[in-house]
Amino acid sequence: MDAQKSIHHEIGGGPLDRLRFGLHGVKSDLVGTHPLESAYESAKKTQEETNRKVLANTYGTAMPLKRDLDRQILSRFQRPILPSSMLGLEALTGELDHFGFEDYLNDPRESESFRPQDLHHSMEVRLGLSKGPVCPSFM
Repeated sequence: MDAQKSIHHEIGGGPLDRLRFGLHGVKSDLVGTHPLESAYESAKKTQEETNRKVLANTYGTAMPLKRDLDRQILSRFQRPILPSSMLGLEALTGELDHFGFEDYLNDPRESESFRPQDLHHSMEVRLGLSKGPVCPSFM
């Protein structure tokens, strides 16, 4: 038991807080993405490149650069501690128009293993008063 603690301190850093953050699963580290998910991501990337070329041909090369700058600004905008919905980024990319299965089947708040975010601990970590990861529920 003492050897396990020393190995963890050498590799991971601070002590584990299993009551607050739960047990670590090895399966999530070993299992890769689903082939359909990787195909979807590559198709999405190809569609974005095509849209970028169409914008450049239609409105000039400044328009895709402006969209990239807007995307960078909107992707960094987040609430300090609470989870952000990224509404501006979704409006810019057109994701508001798409209603996928994840919008009605994958709400983490409806899960049995849902743990609300510990705002007190998150603020302690942000101010440097406590060490450890922020609760992984939303981040």
